[in-house]
Amino acid sequence: MQEDILERHLTEAEVAGDSSHPTAPSRLKSRIYSALMRQHAASGPLRPLSATRAAGRGLCVFESLTSACSTDKGVEQLNLCRVCHARVLGEHVEGAPIFWHNCPYVDFQNR
Repeated sequence: MQEDILERHLTEAEVAGDSSHPTAPSRLKSRIYSALMRQHAASGPLRPLSATRAAGRGLCVFESLTSACSTDKGVEQLNLCRVCHARVLGEHVEGAPIFWHNCPYVDFQNR
C-alpha cells in the first residue's frame, strides 16, 4: 500500500515539460523513499523477496542474489537498500552514476 502511495506521488511530481509542475530532485525522492522504507521496516518485517517476485515486482541484482542464495525467510525480509551503495549515492548525488535494473534509486534519477 505504501508503495502505491509513493508511486502515485512520484508520478504526479514528475510531470515533464510543465513549468508549473517542476520535477522533484532525485536526492529528495531517494530520501523520501528511504524514510518510508525505514518506517515500514520499523512497523514489522518486510514482504519476503520471493513474495515480491511472485507479485510481479522486479528485484534488483542484490535482492536477486540474496533470494537465490538464502532459504531463510528472515534474511529475505531484510531491507537490503539500507546497506546498498545505490541508496547512499541516490540520497547525496543528483544524477548519480547508478544503473542497476529494478533499483528504485535508479528510477528516481532525473535522466
